[in-house]
Amino acid sequence: MKILIVENEIYLAQSIASKLLENGYNCEIAASAKDAIKDEFFDVVLLSTSTGAQNFMPVIDRYKKSIIILMVNYINNDTVSIPLKAGAKDYILKPFMIEELIKKINHYLDYERLLKENDSLKKYLLSSFSSSTLPDIPKKTELPKALYSSSQKKMDAYAFKLAAVKGMRLEFLSLQRDFDEKFFTEHDNKSIIYAVHFESLKKSDKKLFLEVIASKNVVFSSTEPIDDESIEVVELESDEGFVGSKEIFTIEDYVKNILIAFQDKYPDVELSKKLGISRKSLWEKRKKHGIYKKK
Repeated sequence: MKILIVENEIYLAQSIASKLLENGYNCEIAASAKDAIKDEFFDVVLLSTSTGAQNFMPVIDRYKKSIIILMVNYINNDTVSIPLKAGAKDYILKPFMIEELIKKINHYLDYERLLKENDSLKKYLLSSFSSSTLPDIPKKTELPKALYSSSQKKMDAYAFKLAAVKGMRLEFLSLQRDFDEKFFTEHDNKSIIYAVHFESLKKSDKKLFLEVIASKNVVFSSTEPIDDESIEVVELESDEGFVGSKEIFTIEDYVKNILIAFQDKYPDVELSKKLGISRKSLWEKRKKHGIYKKK
């Protein structure tokens, strides 16, 4: 992690660098805006706006992809407002505690990391869902809504497309492991809850679930038919499946899909026999994939 400190008060710059080095950061010091213009990348630039008559704006232009934190003696348009509009992230008022500065640095580093991770995951999901053919989703689509398909991937793709169409954030929840009535009743409807594995709930919990999500921004998926007239069901034809699939399943994925589709239709003895594995192996695979039988 590299930090550039642009400060004409050398003693102050060295003091800041010393403290940052103790916290594991690599630092370089530039005594002027001119010296700060380098051909290398810095994760963070600490830029003092008290550099006399020097113009520090070229430093901001040069390091727009870095996290620029202004170190200011006083707040006005020239020291804060204009630099922030030009690309600086934040400012800190001198004199400051080094702990406060480190807190700001860590905050923006974490924020940048999360942005990159989110972008990477979004690209992965879009790539993963690119083979799924989905129906058109009107922006005025009313919720709650249920999804039914033999393909979990297809239902996932629909949920993400629904959130994108409505311009809302998607919150993921697995009903297989966590069904909390309070979570739904306290939901503020500012986001869409996407709950998966409705088929894993007990009959009484299914009824309760449908009651608590009424009038809530919820979409949920089920690999089993939903026989309840109180909820609108979107049935999605699978373009994966075992027969006529566009992709070849690994043995592990095949076993996983068989477990999801048939574990509640056959006893373990018969299911393990059909798969050609022992009941112990069946139990281990169920545990590995987080697949639980209804009680």
